[in-house]
Amino acid sequence: MTEDPPIRIAVIGSGPAGFYAAGHLLNDNSERFEVDMVERLPTPWGLVRSGVAPDHPKIKSVTRVYEKTAAHPRFRFFGNVHFGEHVSREDLLAHYHAIVYATGSSIDRPLGIPGEHLPGSHPATEFVGWYNGHPDHRDLELALDSARRAVVIGNGNVALDVARMLSLTRDELAGTDIADHALDVLEHNHIDEIVVVGRRGPAQAAFTNPELRELKDLLDADVIVDPAELERALAVADPHATPTAQRNVELLREYAARPPLGRRRRIVLRFLLSPVALLGDPAHGVTAVELSRNELALDGDGTPRARATAERETIPAGLVFRAIGYRGIPLAGVPFDERLGVIPNAGGRVVDPSTGDPLRGEYVVGWIKRGPSGVIGTNKKDAQQTVDAILADVSSAVNGDAPLLAPESPDAEAVERMLLARQPDLVPYEGWLSIDRHERALGEGSNRPRVKLTTIDEMLRIAASEGPPEDS
Repeated sequence: MTEDPPIRIAVIGSGPAGFYAAGHLLNDNSERFEVDMVERLPTPWGLVRSGVAPDHPKIKSVTRVYEKTAAHPRFRFFGNVHFGEHVSREDLLAHYHAIVYATGSSIDRPLGIPGEHLPGSHPATEFVGWYNGHPDHRDLELALDSARRAVVIGNGNVALDVARMLSLTRDELAGTDIADHALDVLEHNHIDEIVVVGRRGPAQAAFTNPELRELKDLLDADVIVDPAELERALAVADPHATPTAQRNVELLREYAARPPLGRRRRIVLRFLLSPVALLGDPAHGVTAVELSRNELALDGDGTPRARATAERETIPAGLVFRAIGYRGIPLAGVPFDERLGVIPNAGGRVVDPSTGDPLRGEYVVGWIKRGPSGVIGTNKKDAQQTVDAILADVSSAVNGDAPLLAPESPDAEAVERMLLARQPDLVPYEGWLSIDRHERALGEGSNRPRVKLTTIDEMLRIAASEGPPEDS
């Protein structure tokens, strides 16, 4: 063990990017890094807990890697602490040698069209948070008892998650960790058709192959692709199509060739359509989506681009979900690029947007660094790039430069005293473990991995309890 003083790092956010960054730091051979993770919820894991669809349990198993990091003796977790409310950037600069922002991209990109905010029009993030039991969205009201058609705007995995969740039967969901309130509502939802629309063509859709392929396994939903419409959308070849895109086209052609089986619900996949307005009124909500039909045209480098035509199409619908991408939200006192929705950075070093110069001791990882791209595993390599920058800056400090911070009070106990004074309901990692045990115990009786607590008050009550919960 080194006798050099520890280097204290604050990681803001406990999703995959934050945990990969913490893991890389703690695995460094110098053994000098001590990591404190600050999370606004009492529970860790970010989108692995609140964004991954309940019927994808294998993806959630990645938390085993993060649990090993959390068990490290030089790691601490401070949950239920809001950056900008309970602790400020200035507070952290006074107590840490470096700050790593790992807050992700938590809000949807808007459509920017008339009617977008009518009742019945929802960001996909709200729906995803609702069925995953996120405390921010547990009270979301959806017109699932009256609407018969839903339109999902977007051609990525989130759009397919939304369509699939509206189509799954109770039997398909009963063994998952879906929030109880969502399980009951979805069982009785009246939606019989979900139309997924994308502004570009099939070869440009952002679906991954597994997400598109698994639609064929739905027990009570037909997947509908109009063969003629599909081929028209493929009339302009994409010379830059990836193997993933090529396989997507093959899968779509397979769906187009399959006759419907007359199942209860239909998922209709449409392309080259852009919403121009949501129709309806504040009293009755959304009633239809007006769309522009697009065509593909090659730009200078041969890339197909969608452009609007004069043709219009109107699809009646009582629910609309927009899933056209995510963006980050600004953090108090931290530089932010409003156009891109990220913290401006150079290889993970936060930069002053006016000069482009790195800010001493401030770093960024994950979606808030690069935008919402890639899968969970992408964050591991991304975090390594940022940690490499930190390690390089530590070496520079040893050589006489000063790229890291010189905190006034880097003492571990001083940090904890400050946080407890600001937030008496702080949840340490042991508190999360109490929540975890409680949720798992609730799930045992119904053969589910867990039954999630969905309010902060519930979580705090269980986090403050001692020992495993009683059976309930």
